[in-house]
Amino acid sequence: MTLVKVNNPVSRSFDGLMKDFFTEFPVAFGKTMREDVLQFPPVNIVEQPNAYQLELAAPGFDKADFNVKLEDNLLTISTEKKEEKTENDAKHIRKEFSYKSFKRSFTIDEKIDAEKINAKYENGVLKLELPKKELAKPSAKEINIL
Repeated sequence: MTLVKVNNPVSRSFDGLMKDFFTEFPVAFGKTMREDVLQFPPVNIVEQPNAYQLELAAPGFDKADFNVKLEDNLLTISTEKKEEKTENDAKHIRKEFSYKSFKRSFTIDEKIDAEKINAKYENGVLKLELPKKELAKPSAKEINIL
């Protein structure tokens, strides 16, 4: 058996870069990329016995700014908030508040009862409840042996 050691720092650093990029991709950068660049607000989805809970963090919006629509099996949540230009004598030293429009879509399967989906917006979080359909539960049947 022959052992060959390769001292090529370029290939080693490239391999390390690819490993870091694909396997050890920082979570914080992913959040920044999703929220800042792609303009997707963060979403939590929780499964409960009778329903799925979907929470979308969107502070600074009003309830009327949201549009929640279900077409076929695609649930779409979108909003558009226009910045109002006001003329006044105040001079802004720094202005960081901005509200961007966004659109998020989720595929809903046949387990969801589309007629009973409800939503509410409070404290900057849009909460949707996606109730599960009542499925026919298999009943146990005793079979007599003849």
